[in-house]
Amino acid sequence: MRLTRFTDLALRVLMRLAVEDADLPTTRDVAATMEVPYTHTAKVVARLQHLGLVEARRGRGGGLALTGAGRSASVGGLVRELEGAGDVVDCEGAAPCPLRAACLLRGALRGAQEAFFASLDPLTVNDLVAAPTGPILLGLSAGPPSGAARA
Repeated sequence: MRLTRFTDLALRVLMRLAVEDADLPTTRDVAATMEVPYTHTAKVVARLQHLGLVEARRGRGGGLALTGAGRSASVGGLVRELEGAGDVVDCEGAAPCPLRAACLLRGALRGAQEAFFASLDPLTVNDLVAAPTGPILLGLSAGPPSGAARA
């Protein structure tokens, strides 16, 4: 199974926010750290905010923060929510498959998809940022040292 870019970015945003202690990064900061377009990141942040996983504060001292629900969220549940309940294959599309009435493949693929999600269910966002990932994320978010010349 392949995740959409939206889901991939959402998981990376959550991981980035899970390692932040003091400074609240902005959506622009997160986009720059993850090397993705700001507009994509803003859409992801809006969805995560709607799901109650991220809190966004405006103004001076504002930024993004992971909520308690975001920290303890099941990765499998998040992927299910972000990917939607669609089938792996589209048997009913514009040109419906002639085998759809008696096909065993669709059910097998649906079972494999659920097994994929189930294997992610025990993991939480906090689990994803355990060593060695967390320290690497902290290094990315730190950026260049203060006063360092930019190339």
